[in-house]
Amino acid sequence: MKPISRREFMQKTLTAGAAASLSSALSGCGTSSRILGANDSVRVAVAGIRSKGSDHIEQFRKLPGVRVAALCDPDRDILGRETAKFASRNEKVDAFADIRRLLERKDIDALVIAAPNHWHSLMTVWACQAGKDVYVEKPVSHNLHEGRQAVKAARLYGRIVQAGTQSRSDEALQEAFADIRNGALGRIRIVRGFCFKRRESIGRMDGPQPIPASVDYDLWTGPAPLEPLMRRELHYDWHWFWETGNGDIGNQGCHELDMCRWAAGQDGLPKRVSSLGGRFGYEDDGQTPNTQVAFFGYEPTPVIFEVRGLPRKAGDTAMDQFKGVRIGIVIECENGYFAGGAGGGWTYDGDGNRIRQYAGTGGDRHAANFIEAVRSRKPDHLNADVLGGHVSAALHHLANISHRLGRRMPLDEIERLPETETVGPEAVRRFTDHLAENGIDRGRVQAVCGAALEVDAGAECFVSRSAYDTGFWANRLLTRNYRTPFVVPEIS
Repeated sequence: MKPISRREFMQKTLTAGAAASLSSALSGCGTSSRILGANDSVRVAVAGIRSKGSDHIEQFRKLPGVRVAALCDPDRDILGRETAKFASRNEKVDAFADIRRLLERKDIDALVIAAPNHWHSLMTVWACQAGKDVYVEKPVSHNLHEGRQAVKAARLYGRIVQAGTQSRSDEALQEAFADIRNGALGRIRIVRGFCFKRRESIGRMDGPQPIPASVDYDLWTGPAPLEPLMRRELHYDWHWFWETGNGDIGNQGCHELDMCRWAAGQDGLPKRVSSLGGRFGYEDDGQTPNTQVAFFGYEPTPVIFEVRGLPRKAGDTAMDQFKGVRIGIVIECENGYFAGGAGGGWTYDGDGNRIRQYAGTGGDRHAANFIEAVRSRKPDHLNADVLGGHVSAALHHLANISHRLGRRMPLDEIERLPETETVGPEAVRRFTDHLAENGIDRGRVQAVCGAALEVDAGAECFVSRSAYDTGFWANRLLTRNYRTPFVVPEIS
């Protein structure tokens, strides 16, 4: 790495200017929304409708007093598939490939965003500037800096912005976490999160792949660099590339990280972060770890998060578990623990005997909660305001920065490192034992031992004490170079 050059500085300055011009154009579309009467329908648009967005269409269609009025996707085949469903029901819906054209519509009250991660914050900011309320899927950002801009845009333009961390609307978890924080199991010692979800190889390509004829690749790429497609599948596998995704810690793991922070009662960032990870079990074009452990130095209650994309052992199809949890969290306390996730869980005593079940719906009311806040115009009615979504997304951004600044080392050498240089001996042992069960040699295979980074939680950046130290380089990864005109603007 090298210091930022004058040319790079000027390019970023010019890019920011272009973004400001585009923001002004969008804000002219109408920064104040209509006043909704008790009998008025909330007119919703959904952007990014291949998978989760398709689910959101049906979910919002079924809510009383809501009409899905517009759809947006740069893949015309996907757009055609979803608009055909409306036609079959004799329902009117407008279709757009370009989100900017949709946001010009004054008859849209709210935007639901389920596009790839690299679009989340920019769509949120643009929608706020255009006078729309927003429901943005997790993570609310592709990097930490742009997540803060989404929060600022919501506040500046007076918009209701809900993060798609649906478990915040799970009444069982609301009750369970409140009880635990109030001392039902004694002092909380540590909170653990888990994403043990099988991820197969995406394959290795020998050159650029053809862009699907139905896709406007420029619009699909948006804020990311417009580069040749170097994977077999354009859709979904973008999660495993840094320019568009955040790995599984920022995909499925974003839900459980949010639960960890919620359970620990933490509203901000931790003081320290470190990561241990790599891509094991196969060689493919993916860039993000398929196996990762991240340590978040919250005080007095640290959080440890684990990602495993490989099965519990070689030749097996089942995934590993910790105290019965594969995807969820475990809250370890003085007098027992809680184990669960979306839909609730159980508390246990110190001997592992069940104490109480917390059973819920898994956040089915999250969309309804958003609409209620849209009508009331009160952000504090939201179960998952954008600020909380930003902080939870920031956690996996911090962990991934640690990973990207790490050094490759044999697993047996990592096991001998001092505790201050890695995620801690217990977490390292669990990590290496899991890989050994999958036939990975401790002495020969290397993992990335991430940089141990100190965080300035208030400033939302890393501590840097000298020119070009690790904190300096870490801070450069808090944002990205945007592609004009798809620039997340600075909100003052």
